[in-house]
Amino acid sequence: MRVFLDTNVLVGAFASRGLCADLLRHILVEHDLLTGERVLTELKRTLLKRINVPPKVVAEIEHLLRDHEVVDEPRRHLDLGLRDPDDEWIVASAVAGKADALVTGDRDILQTIVHLPIRVYSPRQFWEQGHKDRSG
Repeated sequence: MRVFLDTNVLVGAFASRGLCADLLRHILVEHDLLTGERVLTELKRTLLKRINVPPKVVAEIEHLLRDHEVVDEPRRHLDLGLRDPDDEWIVASAVAGKADALVTGDRDILQTIVHLPIRVYSPRQFWEQGHKDRSG
C-alpha cells in the first residue's frame, strides 16, 4: 500500500516515542512511504524551530525520508473547502502521488473524509487496521 504521511504524524514519529514512531517503522517495513515537498518543508521548520532538534539530526531525517518517494508540489489543490489552505496542499500532494491512504492527525482533514478523493486515517485507525488485516 502507498501511504502518505502528513507533517503532524512525522513530527510525532521523530520527536517522541509512541504510536507515530511505531507507525512509521511499520510503514517502512510493510508499505511504500510517501511524503511531499510541502510536508518536508513544514517538518524541517517544526523540528528546528518548535522542537529545537539539532540541524544535523533534521538533515538526517530529511535524508531518510528522501530515500523514499517525495511528491513534488502539485500545480493546484482540489478546492475541498478545508479551513487551512496548507491542508488542501497536503491532500493534493497525497492524491498527486497516487497514495492509497493519507495518515494524518489533522481534525479538519479527518472530519472531511467523506468528501476526499483518498482514504484518510488517523494514526490510531491506520495502526489498528494494519493489525486487524494481519490477524484476520
